[in-house]
Amino acid sequence: MRPDIAVALDVPTAAAALALVDAFGDGMTWYKVGPVLAVSEGPALVRELVARRKSVFLDLKWHDIPNTVAGAVSAAAALGVSLATVHLAGGRAMLEAASRARAGTMLKLVGVGVLTSFDAAGYGAVVGHTVDVAQEQERLMRGAAGLLDGFVCAVAEAPMVRRVAGPEALLVTPGIRGTSDPAADQQRTASAGQAVQAGSDLLVIGRPITGAPDPAAAVSRLRVAMGGPGPVARTPTPG
Repeated sequence: MRPDIAVALDVPTAAAALALVDAFGDGMTWYKVGPVLAVSEGPALVRELVARRKSVFLDLKWHDIPNTVAGAVSAAAALGVSLATVHLAGGRAMLEAASRARAGTMLKLVGVGVLTSFDAAGYGAVVGHTVDVAQEQERLMRGAAGLLDGFVCAVAEAPMVRRVAGPEALLVTPGIRGTSDPAADQQRTASAGQAVQAGSDLLVIGRPITGAPDPAAAVSRLRVAMGGPGPVARTPTPG
């Protein structure tokens, strides 16, 4: 199956988010709802997207005690969310609780390791020692073995993640930028074409689309760069 795009709805209001959804119409299935909209608009927006038969990627990177994360996972599954993130640094017990909480539902979980806003120096400053980002991503992933449906990673780490996680794992890659796009706060970036070549399944793209004068045209250009002219289907299907 071919890779797809999840548009990151990092806009301040439901009205702005739904205006984008309307602009794409049937040509776009996946939408990411992150902390901005989750705080400002809450579950109502997720319900509206699901009612429109869109696949919702709820990107809140849960990292808390196991009971709390399990409750959040259960709530997301009840809302009809298709995909959600948990932070690998939460540890094995938390990830086991999250995995149990979504059992029997359509919700898929992917683990976040080192954010694409970090380079090696920035991440090393946080953890207090020099790190190789790819090795750190792999170390965190191995602690989640057998529990998750896939992982979020930068494009540069995608081949390693695929090797470790296996052919069925879902690889989600943010930090997608074209040659003329500003990197902004992203440190580890790559193009849409590079992401596909590296084995990415779901490319999470925000500002290069939502900040473009014509977001629909921006998506069309990205799809061409990915090797396909139009919308494509990719598991997991809407849940």
